[in-house]
Amino acid sequence: MGDRDKERKDKVFQLVCPHCGARLWVDSELQEIIQSEKGEKKKASFDELLLKEKKKTEELEQKFESTVELHKKKLEKAKEEFEKALEKVEKDENCKEE
Repeated sequence: MGDRDKERKDKVFQLVCPHCGARLWVDSELQEIIQSEKGEKKKASFDELLLKEKKKTEELEQKFESTVELHKKKLEKAKEEFEKALEKVEKDENCKEE
């Protein structure tokens, strides 16, 4: 290996992404990425995939139940407000008749 190759290797350093495992080779003199390599994706087992789908399904069911409950509460509140307004109208009509 010549002095030039050794000098170039001293200027290049490698970075590894902690999240995806991708590798980048950076030339410190040029301040550029000179090479990149995608990280290997972890293969999930069938059991892990089933568990993930089960969690998704449970979360969707909870969201649906929450939405239904919220709709019921809104409907009940609207019904109460309607009844109050109806009572007020009836009370006002009784006052006018007297």
